[in-house]
Parts: sequence; structure tokens; C-alpha cells
Amino acid sequence: MQNHAHSPAPGSAPVADWPRPPSALVAARLGQPPSGARVTVAGIVILRQRPGTAKGVIFLTLEDETGVVNVIVWRKMYETYRRAVISGRLLRVTGRVQRDHGVTHVIAEEIEDISAMLDSLLDPASAV
Repeated sequence: MQNHAHSPAPGSAPVADWPRPPSALVAARLGQPPSGARVTVAGIVILRQRPGTAKGVIFLTLEDETGVVNVIVWRKMYETYRRAVISGRLLRVTGRVQRDHGVTHVIAEEIEDISAMLDSLLDPASAV
């Protein structure tokens, strides 16, 4: 079975190589995958917004060592991953890249709370 998500469209330039899920793509490289590509990003949650006018949509901003990633969580995804969205400090999000008016978002399809990994940063035995 071929995976056409990794192949450029006929007649287009080759797509630069970028990490595919489950490997996380750093924020600085979010411009590499084409719009609609499935990616995984991870970062510290620095902002959660649920505007009253957004009809149940939640906007998350994740930060990693290279920058920030805007994540859109539709109502159905929020209901599925509510606990992670509300209380997660460090999240891994898999979804589709969307570009609109010069802004890049990841439309969440899976959200994983990986906050427990933050505790390992305090463990001297795990220091490299």
C-alpha cells in the first residue's frame, strides 16, 4: 500500500524531508510540510483560549525550544481529549497542517498529555 502523503504531487517540486508521526516536528520546521499533511507537534501549553464566539472551538498555543505552534481543537476533539486539553502542561498533538492568511495551525486529531515527562527533567539520573 503506497502512502501518497509523503509524495509530491505530479509536476510539483519535491517536498523537503520532515519528521512524520509519531516523531514530533519542532515549531521552527512547521513550514516544511504541505498544507493538509499529518504532523505531530509537542510543547509546553502557554495559552488556552475558548472565545465565546468560537462555537466550542479551543485554541492552544504550544511552545518548544524553537518557537510556538498554534493548535485548533474542534468541539468533538475537545470532548474526546477534554482532560488533556484542560489540565495538560506538556502536550503531544497529532493533526493536519492548515495554512490560512499567512498563519499556520495544526488541526488536532489526537491529543496526548505527556506532562509526566516534565518530572524527569528534575531527575539528576536522567541528565545527559
